[in-house]
Amino acid sequence: MKTGLVLEGGGLRGMFTSGVIDALLEADVRFDGMIGVSAGALFGCNFKSRQKGRALRYNIQLKKDPRYMGLRSLLKTGDIVGAEFSYHVVPFEIDVFDGDTFRNNPMDFWLVATDIMTGKPVYHQMQEFTHEELEWMRASASMPAVSRPVEIDGQVLLDGGMVDAIPLKAFQQKGYERNIVVLTQPAGYYKKKTKLAWIIKRLTKKYPLVGEIMAHRHEMYNRELEYITQQEKEGNTLLIYPDTPLNIGRTELNEKKMRSVHRQGYDIAQSMMQQIKDFVSFC
Repeated sequence: MKTGLVLEGGGLRGMFTSGVIDALLEADVRFDGMIGVSAGALFGCNFKSRQKGRALRYNIQLKKDPRYMGLRSLLKTGDIVGAEFSYHVVPFEIDVFDGDTFRNNPMDFWLVATDIMTGKPVYHQMQEFTHEELEWMRASASMPAVSRPVEIDGQVLLDGGMVDAIPLKAFQQKGYERNIVVLTQPAGYYKKKTKLAWIIKRLTKKYPLVGEIMAHRHEMYNRELEYITQQEKEGNTLLIYPDTPLNIGRTELNEKKMRSVHRQGYDIAQSMMQQIKDFVSFC
């Protein structure tokens, strides 16, 4: 029975996930595979490269760099997260990613993007940390209306969380039967319909499916919440989530908040560590 780690997105709420990852690295917990969506993929790759603390470190280092993330990047480049700088400079020159460890680690690494021409999720297994493969990472995390679509192999892609925010079922279908799912919202959370769907639709009129997807995204997300809750009751899924709503915005590079949210993830994972180890070793 293969074990998996499933990481949802949420922008800088993903600092909670990075805290969980750092606790898992410290305890040397291993999985057969991992799948991440958006920030879950961006921060989750550090689990495969075994780089404890990296996600928190570079986000703090770059919090005031206009090339990294924010309104200036959006106005200058069309991407709220600077595409060239964030994906092709930072991991090779500023906070160097351990591509060799990533490649040699036998754990499978998958990410999710959305094909905005078909409205379907695309699941990509990333095995190398190269310029070309990092475009898949960028696609998975490119938020609609504030990011340019990413074109790869004839597909036009945006954020995977648009159509498969918590890809537990998809990962089970790939053969990972016993999974730990890391959420960035507390227990009992249910997503409401966005009030910004009409704005997104207007800003993405070149790709009409985007607005339609975002208008119904809450329905998809809540169905997936119901599914993972049922899987938890059946005993093949373990959920890790914050105790309370995380006090940080999707693109809020506030150092105090980032450190606090990261600490929350680390502490909760630490408090569950024996349960986590027992769950994984059950196989």
